[in-house]
Amino acid sequence: MDTTDDSELCDFCRLPCPTDPVTMECDSTVYEFCTETCRDAMVESDRVFTEYHGFRRIQTGVSGLDTFLPQGLPRNSFVLLANDEGARDDALQAELVWRALERDEPAAVVSFTEPPVSVVEGFLSLDWNVLPYLESGQLHIVDCFTYRMDDRDRERMFERMDEWNRHIYDITKSVTQTVRDPSDPSELHNKIDNCLEGLSMSDCGVVVIDSLTEFGTLVQPVQAYNFVKDLRADICKGRFVPIFAGATFTVEEGEFPHDLGYAVDGIVDMQVNGTIVEDTLIKRIRIRKMNGVLAIPEWVAYEFTAGEGLVTFDPIAEMSDTYEGGGREGGGERDTRNEGVGADESRVETDQ
Repeated sequence: MDTTDDSELCDFCRLPCPTDPVTMECDSTVYEFCTETCRDAMVESDRVFTEYHGFRRIQTGVSGLDTFLPQGLPRNSFVLLANDEGARDDALQAELVWRALERDEPAAVVSFTEPPVSVVEGFLSLDWNVLPYLESGQLHIVDCFTYRMDDRDRERMFERMDEWNRHIYDITKSVTQTVRDPSDPSELHNKIDNCLEGLSMSDCGVVVIDSLTEFGTLVQPVQAYNFVKDLRADICKGRFVPIFAGATFTVEEGEFPHDLGYAVDGIVDMQVNGTIVEDTLIKRIRIRKMNGVLAIPEWVAYEFTAGEGLVTFDPIAEMSDTYEGGGREGGGERDTRNEGVGADESRVETDQ
């Protein structure tokens, strides 16, 4: 809890004054500032800050993440969603976008693995109607998929669409930026930057990239690393817009983006685990790291529910409720934060 008294805060930037304040009297009122620069800025400005805005933190709106980020997410973060196959990182990305739209913030989806119509269908399958946000221009799509098709293939794809998908296509085409050659990092970066300019996205909104793994198949590793670093510098640090980028890890270690952790601000692990419940694959999520804030690196089981998004649960308690005589007694509500990984894995896990 912040115990700083308002009288100890700078009257311009709203930061605490750690030394004797710089004062200024105006209309019989004495104002106090942490620096002369703040004092001069107040004289020249027609307004002051009502709260501290630097390195602002936000709530993502995804309960399974916010619970373990008690101080919030720094808005200038590049977050890697490191996932196993089948972990449904696409659904998490959709929810991150949806929660931003609910906050009346803009959002951009960079899609390497799906055409724009399929991206929209992914939202609709979760009962999130993004069509009004597409029509209003609040949601944009950067299409890095349809470059695979020549003009004839695009025409054929459109001809094969049913009436409903053509309707979605008509709504998305005005807010879609198509990347001609996603293997050209410069063109891709420019398209994303143009998209954010069109949305006036600065200190607001989110960007999601569906698959850095797919991007890594298009370019040399050095180009891939530099692209991520450039995006982080330009968008996250320059615009204060967070990026959430998916990356599916396979058995091939040591290749992009497996060793990208040092270059990003946060890592969210999404795992498919077969050891918690016999003959059952359980999805688990944890925040491995998040620069600048407290992150609780505990595993918790989850699934996605239409209309609700990511829902956490305790698989051991679920088994106990399902089968009489299970390993635990009682069926009341429980705090599942430390129990979502099974009895033998309930302690906080740290990186080795």
